[in-house]
Amino acid sequence: MREPRSRSLGWLTTVVVVALTLMVPWPVLAQDATPATSGEPTRSLTREEFQTQLQEALQYTEAATPGGTFIDSATADIQTMHPFLAEEGSSLGIAGLIYEGLVGGDVRTGLIAPTQLADYWEIAPDNRTYTFFLNQDAKWHDGADFTAQDVQFSADALANPDTGSVYTGSFVDTFESWRAVDDDTFELVAKEPTFTSLFEILSLFIVPRHIWESVPVAEWRTDPGATGADPSRVVGTGPFKFQEWAQGDSVTVVRNDDYYGKVPYLDSYVLRIWPDQTAVVNALLNGEIDAAALEPADVAAVEGTPGIAVAHYPTRSFTYYEFNLDSEVTTMWQDPRVRQALLYALDRESIVRDIELGYAEVAQGTQPVVSYAYAPDLITTTYDFDPERATALLAEAGWTDTDGDGIVDKDGEALSFEFLYPAGSPTSDQLMAYIQDAWSEIGVVATPRSLEFPALIEATTTTPTFEIALYGFSWDASFIQDAMFGCEQYQVGFNDMKYCNPELDEINAEAKRTFDEDARRELLIQASNIVNDEQPIAVLHFSQAHAAYNDAIQNYFPSTWGNDLTRIWIQQ
Repeated sequence: MREPRSRSLGWLTTVVVVALTLMVPWPVLAQDATPATSGEPTRSLTREEFQTQLQEALQYTEAATPGGTFIDSATADIQTMHPFLAEEGSSLGIAGLIYEGLVGGDVRTGLIAPTQLADYWEIAPDNRTYTFFLNQDAKWHDGADFTAQDVQFSADALANPDTGSVYTGSFVDTFESWRAVDDDTFELVAKEPTFTSLFEILSLFIVPRHIWESVPVAEWRTDPGATGADPSRVVGTGPFKFQEWAQGDSVTVVRNDDYYGKVPYLDSYVLRIWPDQTAVVNALLNGEIDAAALEPADVAAVEGTPGIAVAHYPTRSFTYYEFNLDSEVTTMWQDPRVRQALLYALDRESIVRDIELGYAEVAQGTQPVVSYAYAPDLITTTYDFDPERATALLAEAGWTDTDGDGIVDKDGEALSFEFLYPAGSPTSDQLMAYIQDAWSEIGVVATPRSLEFPALIEATTTTPTFEIALYGFSWDASFIQDAMFGCEQYQVGFNDMKYCNPELDEINAEAKRTFDEDARRELLIQASNIVNDEQPIAVLHFSQAHAAYNDAIQNYFPSTWGNDLTRIWIQQ
């Protein structure tokens, strides 16, 4: 999947998405090591060189029976057909089949690779100037030529805050200029040499200038090309073409026979939307779909079923709840002791054992298990289950039960609030019920309210009037987390909380400038400790993923970093 950082339901939604994700073959970039000082540009692997390496490693087989339709599943509809406006996994997965960026990814590692519109790139000796050499055979799905002018137009649009993209903040923070050198060459200049520059390019999907230039960017969200109402406006360069979005039911894309790269074996890919996880599992067992993301309670019922394979693997995600720290919305969360108290009141070992059924690990800090900065032994505050400590912290912050009604209050206000979470998941329902009960034991009233995923995003981003909300979040392979915690990322990134700590911003900025992985790791551990102590979000656990699929599916290798849908074929 070509996916920058994204929201999720707390586990995978779609199982198979194009592995146009985020990855960099180690010899290719100055991003992977100390910047070169030879005075010569550093060149990436070419598309052909990279594909040769990938084939040797994964041993993809040629399709004995090409064609057919792969039917995937999700419990929430996508948000949009426009890639700049897609914030969560399913939407980004569909976008990554239709649209492409300059760079893509390596399904093995999570690093950046030449799998998209740039055949290769060079990094100048200043380690700031990136020159991308575009594929000259690429065309838009409507037959129009693709050129560097489309890249220029897309970069300008992404940098414009009126577009309403959560990727704008990171992009403009990283790059100071960009230009089309000629029709086949594009240049990006970073503000300073950073390890993460190429990761920030992942959010730069290229959209066709000839389709979108006549529409003000502020109107893109409601344009028929974003809603799917006009398929002639959903035009990319990718391996699949848009066919239909039947909202609430399915999304269908079909093979692009004129694709300049590896033409898919499949005729089509369909993402079916189901009302809940129970319906997904029943559809899988009845042979109505080819793949499903399982929740922990589903595994025993599915594993061992003839014709169905199940793969388990660690994710690059965490499950968390976030606080709205905007004092104009609520003042309940201004004191960090209140936020800390709520986490102390939760028995996360019990959550992992009884709700996640052992398929997770209690989170210590914010770095997932697959991160090079995962260091649970170096996290200074562990929030072991301690309801007495929780009650004491609330009292220190002025929250006590003054009227004997069993609910703590302060200045006449009870600590009572609505807790938003994504609909459609028995695991989420069970988790929310536990949290509600656990917090009631310390005199806190949480009222759970489930929302369809697009509505949840609306409530926490476009109109951030929420009090507290449950999410999952997937990180790119840099594992630098400023997109969520940076002061400048409110409403242009994933900082829904309106959290700001200048010291943390500087640590993350230094991490971006640090090419040595060991030194960068130390900085990320410092950053993790700050967030863990201040609790703008509470990270509950790091989950495993469970991918169930029809065992007739070939070249499908469920893993942390996705799959390449162009390689998949169905054994007839």
